[in-house]
Amino acid sequence: MAKIVRRNVLAAIGLSAGIGLPANVAFAQAAVEVIVPVAPPPPPKEVIPVLPPERVEREHWQSGYWRWNGREYVWVPGRYVERPFKAAVWVPGHWDKRPGGWIFVEGHWR
Repeated sequence: MAKIVRRNVLAAIGLSAGIGLPANVAFAQAAVEVIVPVAPPPPPKEVIPVLPPERVEREHWQSGYWRWNGREYVWVPGRYVERPFKAAVWVPGHWDKRPGGWIFVEGHWR
């Protein structure tokens, strides 16, 4: 059984609720961190399709990853996605060992 941990998060999202905050700051909902007691399996080998030359500069391969569905790990296959800007670098999501189990750290563009 996975353990759910809530964390408070402050996010600048361009809103103001008239509560004395600057116009570009608002509180976001608490983030949920799911701690899974068992490690994810090793990733399977993925076959990365070759892109046509005209798509190489604007698209990037995001590797697949194991997702926890509440009972077991489910493989989410990799895919090509369009970069948000030309020099964008994808930082892959990954599972981190924590006290009591494992948490998934989402991938993101940098």
